Formats: sequence, structure tokens, C-alpha cells
Amino acid sequence: MPQDVNITEEDIQYAEQLLLPAGKTFDDERRAFIRNLNTIDLQAVPGSGKTTALLAKLIILEKKLPFTDGSGILVLSHTNAAIDEIKEKIQKHCPKLFSYPNFIGTIQSFVDEFLAIPYYVSKFKKKPNRIDNEIYDEAITKYLKFNLSNFTVQEQKNAKYFLIGNKCQFSFRLSFQNNETKLVSSINGNNLQITKPRRGRNWQDFSDNEKNRIREWLIKFKYNIMQKEGALHFDDAYFLADIYLHKIPHIKTILKKRFAIVFVDEMQDMDKHQYNLLEKVFFEEGNCGSKIQRIGDKNQAIYNSVKATDIWQDRTEVLRLNGSQRLSKPIADVVKKFALYSDSTFDIVGKYECSIKPHILVFEDNTIGNIIPYFAQIVRENNLVNSEKPIKVVCWNTEWKEDVDSRNNVAKLRLEDYYKGFNKEKGKPKQDYNNLKSYLMYYEKKTTLEPLRKNILNAFLKILRLENINTVDNRLYTKKKLIDFIHEEDIKKYDELNLNLYNWCIGIIQEKTDEVCSSIREYIPTLLAIFDKNISASNDFINNDIEDVSVENNDFSTLTNHYKEDGLEIEITSVHAVKGQTHCATLYLESYFQQDGRGTNAKSYESQRLKDQFLGTQIQSTVSDRVKQSTKMVYVGFSRPTDLLCIAIHQDRINTQLNGLCTDTWIIKKVE
Repeated sequence: MPQDVNITEEDIQYAEQLLLPAGKTFDDERRAFIRNLNTIDLQAVPGSGKTTALLAKLIILEKKLPFTDGSGILVLSHTNAAIDEIKEKIQKHCPKLFSYPNFIGTIQSFVDEFLAIPYYVSKFKKKPNRIDNEIYDEAITKYLKFNLSNFTVQEQKNAKYFLIGNKCQFSFRLSFQNNETKLVSSINGNNLQITKPRRGRNWQDFSDNEKNRIREWLIKFKYNIMQKEGALHFDDAYFLADIYLHKIPHIKTILKKRFAIVFVDEMQDMDKHQYNLLEKVFFEEGNCGSKIQRIGDKNQAIYNSVKATDIWQDRTEVLRLNGSQRLSKPIADVVKKFALYSDSTFDIVGKYECSIKPHILVFEDNTIGNIIPYFAQIVRENNLVNSEKPIKVVCWNTEWKEDVDSRNNVAKLRLEDYYKGFNKEKGKPKQDYNNLKSYLMYYEKKTTLEPLRKNILNAFLKILRLENINTVDNRLYTKKKLIDFIHEEDIKKYDELNLNLYNWCIGIIQEKTDEVCSSIREYIPTLLAIFDKNISASNDFINNDIEDVSVENNDFSTLTNHYKEDGLEIEITSVHAVKGQTHCATLYLESYFQQDGRGTNAKSYESQRLKDQFLGTQIQSTVSDRVKQSTKMVYVGFSRPTDLLCIAIHQDRINTQLNGLCTDTWIIKKVE
């Protein structure tokens, strides 16, 4: 970065005018971060306004662009939602920031665009069709069908699940280490252990030669999928990126010259291979060239799984945002006891003005169904019903698998035991599904028809892939290429398709999904006829009515997961689903997670593993892995509300674990 870049008081005031309510200003902690342009880490407590502080810095740097040396700014986050938030809030103020040489996107999009795709093109002399787990799954299925025809159907299914990656216990990814391609577990990044399933008394593992042959076959298979099918799993992009950096290390110099300063938001959510790649490109043991600022909260690392170990190692210079605009002092004083990483510079200072103490709701087996209504009563008593902020009930573990014994065991509680109508949300709509009807049922709910139109066209693209219909240069069709091709081939069919798309979208909005599905099925032969094809390999996809997501989950907000009472609506969801959110009131329902110890010493619930923290003792980073997992969930769940925090704990655990609770900290209520 040019040495003459300097952030002034006038710059900060300009950002305050754009981002903060009238009369509000950034405090000293945030000003120190906004002014700092060194390589640093920013550790920010929940509700500290770190994103707003980052946006302020970006708005200010926009005024300094273009830098005199031609370099730009790189902004990375873990999710598209986080990037969309940045764009929504500042893009209108920062036109230069969203154009070359700058780049704002997810870590995945950065790796794809600057490393994986360039290396793929140089190696295979073509572009990959798509880097996407759903397309990769589809390619595996197709490849197995034609290359493992001597396998039974079940054997093909077993092979598929092993090869998908990130979807089963034995999944793996390719890793490039010491100039060698290796198989590593996608769960922990360690070398993949290949072993024969244990069956029978005379079980004997694979020999070393057999294990080596299996490894060679898996690596060859992965390369074939990449090259012949043009399909890459998201993880494959990092593998190709590592090879590219090894073979052409000068790429690192080019990237560092292009991006003078790098911001990585939500750093705690990065997986090990993502973390390592960023370090390899931009830091290199301190020889960074670029200034890299990593932003987040190590105590909230629950994104992919609740990680017991954290890979984020602090830089020499660490800034902190300890002031929480979200949390009140009574809530902040409780939350900080659950922070695993709390050195002498750590604190959570609750700045939100509210004096309501956190509540513990004590229940018994026969009153478990009364917990949420009782919570609603407390919300009313504290005059929180009309808050603009949501009121939510959260739980770590939500549903049981189809296990009758577990479902009937009152000692093993999950969210569906507290609220019988709970249906686990399936997440946001996907780009691809296993059948036509799912494309019509699960789409992003917006005020326009565009998401529906995209879904229908995506269904047509899947049909073309299944029928092996490609462009003249043997590439997969995109939505634009399909529309353009039909327009060039037959203008009447082009007009017919556009009219159909409109009518189908309107029909779905009018809840005529079955009629629309039938109409599309009737149209598909017309579509394929344009390519001189008939329905063949896509028949099951077109006619199978078993949805990817249960019908009850038609609206992705899942109406069954809401408790309603006299104008009060409370959403019931998982802790993972509320990370990053701000609530008016939150009820945390503790849930069963594994078992450590026996009898009265058994520990399966948060109040058992974390009893000392409930009693006021700061947790230490040296605790066991399961205690770490539990405390991270509590830290995230407890740090959502501004006004009212409640946790429900069974009477037995109160009696055996928490009989010394401090009433200066907690209000204890019995659920009747």
C-alpha cells in the first residue's frame, strides 16, 4: 500500500454520517481499528459493531482509490450472505471499491477466480463446467453408472457416498503436500485412513499393497471427474490452488502487488485448508507485502461444526473491540464467563441500557411443555412484546434420528422434545435438486418472479446435462446460452418459452404447483426436440415426485417452528441459525450431547459440563474438547439478546450441579 494513505478525523466523520444514526459517533476502540492499516488481528466481542467499523474503513479507503501504485483492496468473508450485506450497505457510496483492481467476495470465489480456474485451464486446456458440490455429486453419479457397470447398484451407491466428499463419515479431499498428491480426511485434514469394514470373527484388514492401490484408484478417479466431466467439488479448488502456487510461486507476488490490503471477515469460520491458503498467499511467516487484517471472534467458531480446536493463531498486533452495543451489563457479565479465549486484554463491556437479570427457568419432566409459554409470559411482564427486534427460542441439538429408544428416553432432550411441532429447517433453497417438482417448490421468496424463473431454467439445464446435451464447443449450457440458442434456432419457440415461463411462475405463486408441474412435463419433449432429442436418461428426474425437502417445509421460514400467542410470535430454531443475529429476548434450551462419566458424575448437558461458569468462574482454554464445544454454543446462544436472556434447566441438574447459583446474577423461576 502506498505510504501516503492516511485516515483523518474528517474521514471518520464522513463515514459516521453515512453509517450511524444522527448524533452517534465511533468510540475510541473503533476509531483505533478504523485508523489502523497494519497487518493485525481484530478480536471483537458479540454486538461490538465490527462489521460497521469495517464498512467505515472501506468507505474511507474508497476516497483514496485508486492507490498511486495501481494496487487495490481485497475483502473476503465466509458466506455470500455476508458479502451481500457489505454490498447492500455501501456499494452505492463506493463505486470504485466494487471495480478493478479491487475484489469483494467469498473465500471460495477468490480461490476459484484467481487460482483454481487458471490452473485448471492451463492443465486441461478448457474451463471447468462448474465448481459446485451439487454438480460434482451429479457428475459422480453419471461417471459411476458408465464406469462401474460391473458393480451392483448398492456397491455403486457405496462408492458414490465415499467419493462425494463432506457428506459422509469417510469423505475425503485431495491435498497437495511436499510436491505430492495425498488423500486427507475432509473432517480433520489428517491423512485418510483406509481400512476394511469389520465383519465376522476372522476379519483381516487390507494389506499395505491393497491400501496403496485403493489410494491410487481414488486419486485417479478424482482426476477423471475433474478432467472428463469438468466438475469440481468446492474442496477441489483448494487442491488445484495449492498446486498452482507450488508450480508458479510468482503468482503470490502478483496477487500481493494487486491487493495492497486484505480484509478477512468472520475469520473464525475458516476451515484449515482455507486458513492455510490465505497464509501461504499473503503472509508467508511475516513476509507479507500486503497488509492483511483478520476480523472475527475466536469464541464464536461454530460455522461448519463446533470445533474443539481452533486454527486461528493471533498476530503480533491484536486489537480488541470489548464494548458490546448489543449486550446489557447483566447479560455481558454472564456471557464473558463462557469465553474460551480471555487473556488480560479481554472483556465484554455491556453498553446496552437494560437492567433485566438473566433468568433460569427450572422445569421437570411433567412441565417441559410449559417452558415456552412461561417464557412468553416473562416477555410480557417485561414489556418486550412490541420490540422491533425478534424474540427467539434456540437449542443446540434439534432433531433425533429415527431411533425409537432415543426418542422415548426422557433423559436425552433435544428441541423437538421441548416443542413437539418442531420441524428442522432445511436451509436456503439449493441451485439443483434431484427431481423437477422440487425446483418448483423450493425457491427464494422475493417480490419478483425472477427466483422462480431461474429455478425452472435450472431444471431445464439439469435435464440437458442428464441427456448429455452440450453446446457446440462441448460445454454445459448456462441459462443465458440456452435462451440465446433457442432465440437463434426458432424465434417462435423462443416466444413460446418466455410466455410459458411467465405463466408457470404466476401459477406457482397462485399455489397451482401440481398443474404447473404437469404443464412443464408436457413441454419438455418440445424443448428436447429443438436439440433433436427425446426423453431418455432424464425420465426419472422429470416424473419423480419425492421432494428433496419435506412438503411441510415449503416455506423456508417453516411456519410450524413458531409459537404464537395473542399477537406475540416467537421463532423456534437452532443456535447455528441465529449466529450473528440480534434478538430482543432469547430462551436457550439445553440439550443432550454425548455422555462423559457415569451415574451422578455423568455430563451430557451444558449445565453439567459448564456448571462452574454458571456459578461465576471464568472458563479456561485447557478444558476438554466436549466442554469447549459446549461453551462455544452457549457463548453464541447467550450473546444474542439485548434485553432478556433465559435458559431452561431441569430441576435434577439444578439440584446436583447448580445449587449455589448467585441470585445477584440470576433470577430463578420455577415452571409450573
